[in-house]
Amino acid sequence: MLWCVFDIAQKEREIAKIEADSSRPDFWHDQERAQGVMRQLGGLRGEVDKWRIMERRVSDLLELTELAIGEEEPEMGKDIAAEAERVDAEFEKMEFELLLSGEYEKRNAFLAVHAGAGGTEAQDWAEMLLRMYLRWAERRGYQTRIVEVSPGEEAGIKSALIEVIGTYAYGYLKAERGVHRLVRLSPFDASHGRHTSFALVEVSPEAELELDITINLDDVRIDYFRASGPGGQHVQKTSSAVRVTHLPTGLVAICQNERSQFQNKDLALKVLSARLLELELAKRAEEQARIKGKHIAAGWGNQIRSYFLHPYKMVKDHRTGYETSDPAAVLDGALDELIEAYLKHTMGTES
Repeated sequence: MLWCVFDIAQKEREIAKIEADSSRPDFWHDQERAQGVMRQLGGLRGEVDKWRIMERRVSDLLELTELAIGEEEPEMGKDIAAEAERVDAEFEKMEFELLLSGEYEKRNAFLAVHAGAGGTEAQDWAEMLLRMYLRWAERRGYQTRIVEVSPGEEAGIKSALIEVIGTYAYGYLKAERGVHRLVRLSPFDASHGRHTSFALVEVSPEAELELDITINLDDVRIDYFRASGPGGQHVQKTSSAVRVTHLPTGLVAICQNERSQFQNKDLALKVLSARLLELELAKRAEEQARIKGKHIAAGWGNQIRSYFLHPYKMVKDHRTGYETSDPAAVLDGALDELIEAYLKHTMGTES
């Protein structure tokens, strides 16, 4: 409980600092940066207000409890007990969200799925994962937008990139980055042999231009081409698809699902900004790990989670040891328990 109070006090200090900075005469000279700072201020105020409201609810509940002591009014006792349960459940949820109090956790996210080696098997697995994340986002009330999809040769997808729009989208989905393994009887094998497939999931926070990343357009090459995916005649007849290449890093962002070339270019630059931000975060994490003397394993074969559909049914997260015997539910988007177990595990191991 004390660390919750400390977090609120820290946020109130951040609010005071931003308010002081925003009162400077030159604050609005850079409109884009100023708007980003004001969005950050609004988010901080919202968080603090939420905790202060909870504080008042708890105080009111304690006062009611004191009044009810000694009173022979069963209905009042039932009302107090019901409110206490509601407060406890909401407090637990708010306390958990403090695990997502980092600089980028509340932002939207870009999630990419890449099929591993294995041809059709791996491409089908990549499509299953894509559906899983779309269903998870739908369950949470998040919006999603498919930025780019590369279809498989026979089935499934080679890769896909989606934008997930909603508060804490990145905070939750960062738990999913890594290699995912599927073990099952193959639907593409005439003998129905047992196959193991791999897919890689990458997650980046949405970048706020000027605040996080500044892209020098001299460092960018933009290519236009005809979209290959669905979209009707308009997509096929015009070179509306856009590929943006960041020359210093070699990072590439492709967008072909919007109707106009301008929309695709704007979204591709947004994706590139997110990937540049993720690259910067990875560099910081690597430097921190080097200082702490930890070894970072980043190999393709280091799966974070395995999904077994044969000979038994189970999903196991290798980082936390969390297991569930209902892979069908997980693949239909029931990921919250797996994600929350990972976030609690990382909070417990960080120092």
